[in-house]
Amino acid sequence: MGLLERLRKEWFILGIVLVIAAARLEPAVGVKGGPLKPEITITYIAVSAIFFNSGLSLKTEELTSALMHVKLHLFVQIFTLVFFPTAIWLFLQLLSITPINEWLLKGLQTVGCMPPPVSSAVILTKAVGGNEAAAIFNSAFGSFLGIVITPLLLLLFLGSSSSVPFTSIFSQLFMTVVVPLIIGQIVRRYIKDWLERKKPPFGTISSCVLLMIIYTTFCDTFANPNIDLDKFSLIVIVFIIFSVQMSFMFLTFLFSTRVVKSQSITAIPHPLKKMDLHRCH
Repeated sequence: MGLLERLRKEWFILGIVLVIAAARLEPAVGVKGGPLKPEITITYIAVSAIFFNSGLSLKTEELTSALMHVKLHLFVQIFTLVFFPTAIWLFLQLLSITPINEWLLKGLQTVGCMPPPVSSAVILTKAVGGNEAAAIFNSAFGSFLGIVITPLLLLLFLGSSSSVPFTSIFSQLFMTVVVPLIIGQIVRRYIKDWLERKKPPFGTISSCVLLMIIYTTFCDTFANPNIDLDKFSLIVIVFIIFSVQMSFMFLTFLFSTRVVKSQSITAIPHPLKKMDLHRCH
């Protein structure tokens, strides 16, 4: 595979590097209140565009079928809002005796208590050929649950409490996730034949929107004058985040493949099960 072909295939990873570099060079462009107005273009327009895009690309049968996967939804929500924050808390107890900046550790715990990301979870699931419909449901449902559960987790693990504007967050999630998804499904009914004939690059469009979200996020980070971290702590935290991500991805993959295998065995017709049991003996 040539270099150009490789870059074309991995364009999204290259795009992440480029938007972070651009944010570092001129953070004022994408900062809140800046020329791009991310508090409007990203918070409302970009997120709405992602879910409108998903509503257009997904068949209604796929969405309704995804709602029936109760065990999957339970696993995702318990893993995200119970197991993951608890595991991070236990891990940070060990790291607390190291010279790593304590505020970085508290930030890591705070991120660990957050619900699943609304936009990136859907886009990245679609990019790797996963169940996009299930990702949409769990992202939306997890975000609604997070309005209540995340403050409780922060109080439990960090001892900090804050007032949460439930009504405004709920309405924002509803208007930027649920409504665009429904509108996308309605529009799909009228242009279904055209969509199946032309096959628009929905995945590429959503990935470009995600790059825009990443860019404005890093603009805010680099524009913050109060960030004063030693390089050792920053490098260690980056390594920890990468290691935690890989470890939990492996655990999830291991668990999910076992579940799939057990379901496959359960689905075997009864006479065949008996034959396999006799062979084992």
